[in-house]
Amino acid sequence: MLNKIKELGKDTAIYGISTIVGRFLNFLLVPFYTHFISRTDMGIYTNIYAYLAFLNIFYIYGMDAAFMKYSSQAGPETKKKVFSTAYVFVTLSTLALTAVLLLLRIPFGQLMAVPARYSRLIYYVILILLFDTLSLVPFANLRLERKAGKFAALKLANILVNLGLNLLFFLKFHWGIEAIFAANLAASAVTLLLLAPEILKRLRIRIDGIELKKMLRFGLPYLPASLAATMVQVIDRPVVLAMTNADTLGLYQTGYKLGIFMMLVVSMFQYAWQPFFLNNAREKNAREIFAKVMSLFVLTASLLWIVISLFIENLARLQIGPGRTLIEEHFLPGLVVVPIILLAYLFNGIYVNLQAGLYIEEKTKYFPYITGAGALVNVAVNLLLIPILGIVGAALATLASYLVMAVAIFVCAQRFYKIKYEYGKLLKILGAVLAALVLYYYGYYHAMLTLAYKGGLLLAFVAALLALGVVEKKEIFRLVKTLLRRG
Repeated sequence: MLNKIKELGKDTAIYGISTIVGRFLNFLLVPFYTHFISRTDMGIYTNIYAYLAFLNIFYIYGMDAAFMKYSSQAGPETKKKVFSTAYVFVTLSTLALTAVLLLLRIPFGQLMAVPARYSRLIYYVILILLFDTLSLVPFANLRLERKAGKFAALKLANILVNLGLNLLFFLKFHWGIEAIFAANLAASAVTLLLLAPEILKRLRIRIDGIELKKMLRFGLPYLPASLAATMVQVIDRPVVLAMTNADTLGLYQTGYKLGIFMMLVVSMFQYAWQPFFLNNAREKNAREIFAKVMSLFVLTASLLWIVISLFIENLARLQIGPGRTLIEEHFLPGLVVVPIILLAYLFNGIYVNLQAGLYIEEKTKYFPYITGAGALVNVAVNLLLIPILGIVGAALATLASYLVMAVAIFVCAQRFYKIKYEYGKLLKILGAVLAALVLYYYGYYHAMLTLAYKGGLLLAFVAALLALGVVEKKEIFRLVKTLLRRG
């Protein structure tokens, strides 16, 4: 059992590297884009990709998860039958959806609010959906066969092709916003081509009716949960566009993307956390360890939050050439949302931490309800606050959704797997964060955010943590030793 869990941890680390590197490179593209496209074009591109996220779910409708379930239970010969059934049916449904979107491309473009001058982008979107969907079942098969290295290599190849072509299309051909979609399409096509040997090795052009019914029965219920999760992540983009304009959405996207640095931290934590809590669930002091991990995570994340919140603008204004800053000057007002987005993902990290109880007690059926609550709150707060606060309202909607999800999963997990967290310490840390957030925006709106003000706020934050007894060296050293011994 222990060896199996260690294998899981090793594979998870490999998958995690490819995911985190991909997100980091996408993060680096944001400053690059600000120098080559307008705020309006940034808003258009952002909105289209929000719709892409939703359409990806409809295109695959849970069949990748269903394939993994039934292929994992099948013998060697049956595995080919399951793969062929899933892949052929997904291919047919994907081609059918692609044909429908091509026929309805004009109303489809209007739905996505694509301006007439960019109508050609609709073709890119449809073809990206086609190639990406046809790669999902083969990627799921690589995971099943524990080919984590090949999985990561293909994902990284996709990222590098995308990144390289972005640079080429922007710098040499000056394609503007079209460069983003062309690079994505080429990367998706290359990925499918590289997967072709894996596909052809297992594919038989036939559909087994019994296997198909089982997979559809299992996969289709994934739709509402996946839609809810996606709504939490991207619904604010089309709402911001509908209630303001593309220029405002472009500003929001820039600030949001810089704010998701915390998401990278949470992602790294998540890949290490799941195998860790599974590995230690049966230890007699497991709950005490988990409580300590929560405290250490919140403390570390809060320190990252204050540093990034205070100095991201200084980084953005860094001179990279004559008259050029890292983030183009006219995008800088979007940075107002960064502290709120960072805090939202800090609460997302708390949510990830609290998942342990539901996984250990096999109560994962509650996740869709929790995510659904987050999605509803996101939409409601967006509609309520955007007319009043603009992009700050949209950022607060993201924070509200992750806060609600963290509270909901805490209540749910404590019913089945009670952990005595260090509530006093956690409340002190979060109280210091809230106070710092208020002081930051007081300084922002009163034009007081000088380097001296920021430095003073950082020192005050650290001093508050020390004065409140939150930081205790002996406990940190003891936890690190425990993690090293058991991880």
